Amino acid sequence: MNLTDHRVVVTGAGRDFGRAVALRFAELGAEVFLAARTQEAAERTRAEILARGDTRAHAFACDLADPASVRAFARAVGERTDRVDVLVNNDARWLAEPDLLSASDEDVVDTLASGATGTVLVTRNLLPLLLASERPDIVTMVSICGVPNASHPTAHEAYHAAKHAQAGFTESLSRRLRPRGVRVISLFPPDFDTPDILSPEWDAAPDGPQDPLTAKSLLDCVTFAIGQPRNCYINAFHFEPA
Repeated sequence: MNLTDHRVVVTGAGRDFGRAVALRFAELGAEVFLAARTQEAAERTRAEILARGDTRAHAFACDLADPASVRAFARAVGERTDRVDVLVNNDARWLAEPDLLSASDEDVVDTLASGATGTVLVTRNLLPLLLASERPDIVTMVSICGVPNASHPTAHEAYHAAKHAQAGFTESLSRRLRPRGVRVISLFPPDFDTPDILSPEWDAAPDGPQDPLTAKSLLDCVTFAIGQPRNCYINAFHFEPA
């Protein structure tokens, strides 16, 4: 798969799955725009991309819980490109607490703002650049926590609420944007293993029917979906929990 003519925005690119997405898209030739909560985190991933010989990478700070930060990020991307072909909404705060009362008000607000409001605002502010593309795709990492009646042993209720909001947003967005040629793809994975994409464990992780889901398998789903012909609308990937 060659993505040398693609321009890709990845939020939450400073660590874990977002970092893996950024490194993989850069490896496939895409020009990548990396957002993380801090400039330092985004710059670390950019440095890794540059060290591998992929030169088209840009790093930005973007706090999804802060609308002004989201606007500044989108404006900065627009100053460097006239279109975005793929937006990967990956960033969202994880909140694990034993019960509703155990999280502070600030934790609840930040979790909902980053996962729900932040996803909406990033998509909204980058939509003009997506509509300027001939092959726009919006990929959102939701979670099994956004599936009705699904449960998670440690996720706080605020995290469930944020993920249900993401799911509702992407479902509505898909219907609204399909006539304009924008594909909206959502992923609903359970917990999954995320070995370092630059380590031997990335390719060596077992992927048999009894093995846990891995970040590599998720990333393969993303690249598969965006690689399909434009008349193929894959709305969502739902994964069975272990």
